[in-house]
Amino acid sequence: MLLVAAIIRFAAGGSADGTGSFFGQFVVAGGPIVWFVLLPMSGIMVFLAAEQVMTIRRAVLVPPGVGSRLAGEAGRLEGRDLNSVFCGRGDMIGRAFVSALRQGGGDWIRTRNLVFESLQEQALVMMRRIEWINLIGNVSPMVGLFGTVFGMIKLFNAIVTAGGQPRPAQLAEGISVALVTTFWGLFIAIPAVAVYGILRNRIETLAGEAVVEAEAVVSEVNKSLRRRLQQRSNRAQAVVEARSKPADPAHRPVNTVEG
Repeated sequence: MLLVAAIIRFAAGGSADGTGSFFGQFVVAGGPIVWFVLLPMSGIMVFLAAEQVMTIRRAVLVPPGVGSRLAGEAGRLEGRDLNSVFCGRGDMIGRAFVSALRQGGGDWIRTRNLVFESLQEQALVMMRRIEWINLIGNVSPMVGLFGTVFGMIKLFNAIVTAGGQPRPAQLAEGISVALVTTFWGLFIAIPAVAVYGILRNRIETLAGEAVVEAEAVVSEVNKSLRRRLQQRSNRAQAVVEARSKPADPAHRPVNTVEG
């Protein structure tokens, strides 16, 4: 971005025309390929990387002990709806259960499978988001190579135009474009690929931990539902037994017949 270039120039403290300064050597000399392509790409990469680093965190997605806490709450349902336990949570497990309960339609077996499918889908969504960083990391060296070829073409054109004896300044312009664009392409690609690799490993690690935590919650929810069904069955059986039990003869009404 031009804002990035302005910050570099300000930090370098170069002259007004930019010559002889860091800004002049590494931005101005690169030409429009640096100004309008590589610098905006660097700004986008920094923005995406900062956003994903702040989003893909253990404290946000899989907080420590989240599985045991949710399992404890699920084990103390006491007639409450399961949505009350997981609704409003921003971690992966809470979102997975909310989505699964909404789509499960009351079928616990289907809901249990949907929980793990939701965790996988969340991981894939995060992978697709960081793929933009990987794309910039792969494209920026190609843009730098394009600038290198462009600079070499300008160099040879200057030689031909000068009849085989160009001035050093004419050669320096093409060489500057060739080298500066390569510099910026690598300058963007190296941190982009590194950040992508770090975030990818982090997503895979957190997704695996979320599955382990979710299994504990699923097990506890399953036990809680079984206890609830058993209680209902016991109450229904008690009602049936009470209705089928013959009345106590001691409490039968006595009919007295006078005569």
